[in-house]
Amino acid sequence: MRVCIVGAGNVGRSIALELLANGHEVLLIERNPHAIRSETVPDAEWLLADACEMGSLQEAELQTFDVSIAATGDDKVNLVHTLLAKTEFGVGRTVARVNHPSNEWLFDEQWGVDVAVSTPRIMSALVEEAVTVGDVVRLLTFRKGSSSLVELTLPDDSPAAGRRVRDIEMPVGAVLVAIVRDGVPRSPEPDAALEGGDELLLVSSAEAEPALRRILAGDQRPVPDAAARG
Repeated sequence: MRVCIVGAGNVGRSIALELLANGHEVLLIERNPHAIRSETVPDAEWLLADACEMGSLQEAELQTFDVSIAATGDDKVNLVHTLLAKTEFGVGRTVARVNHPSNEWLFDEQWGVDVAVSTPRIMSALVEEAVTVGDVVRLLTFRKGSSSLVELTLPDDSPAAGRRVRDIEMPVGAVLVAIVRDGVPRSPEPDAALEGGDELLLVSSAEAEPALRRILAGDQRPVPDAAARG
C-alpha cells in the first residue's frame, strides 16, 4: 500500500516508521526545510513542498497513493490537504489529525475526511475504557455522524456471557469485529463463546449503541424507537 504523510514532525515520522515496518511504501511531505530529517526515516521518500498546493501534489503524484494522512500541527493545513486529496486526486482513504477539539466538527466527509483522529478524544476514550465495564466507549469515528469503532467490556453477569457468537442477535447497524481476551485479540468465530471480562470491538452506528448495551451488558434502560429519534 502506498501512503502519503503530510507533516514530518514527531507524529508524522512515527507513523511513517510504523507503516514502513509493516511493509508499506511511504512518502513524507514537509514544507519546512529545517524539519527535513531524512536520516530518521531513511526508507521513506521525502518531498520538500507545500501539501496544500495543487502543483506540489501533482509533483508528488498523489493520485497514485492509496491513503493520505494529514498529520501536521495545523488544523487548517490538515483540512485543506484532505479536501484536495479526496476531491482533486481521488485518494481512496484520507486520515486527518485534529489538534484542537473545538475544530473537530469540521473534520467530516464535506472536507474529504474519512477518519478524524483527535488526541483528546482518544485519551478520554482510553480513560473511560480503563474504568468502564458494560458501557459503549467510542474509540474512533470513521465518518462524522455515521459509524464508529467502539469497545464494550462484558460484565461478569452479562446476558451474553457463556453464549456463542452465533446465538447473539446483534442490532441492525452493529458488527462484532474482534474479541480481546487476556490482551489477545481473537476472531469472532460463530462457535466462539463469550466470557465476562471480554473486550468486544465492534463497528456500530450511534443508533445501535443502546441496544448493544442491553444485549451485551443487560442495560435495561429503554431503547428509543425510530419515531422517538426522529
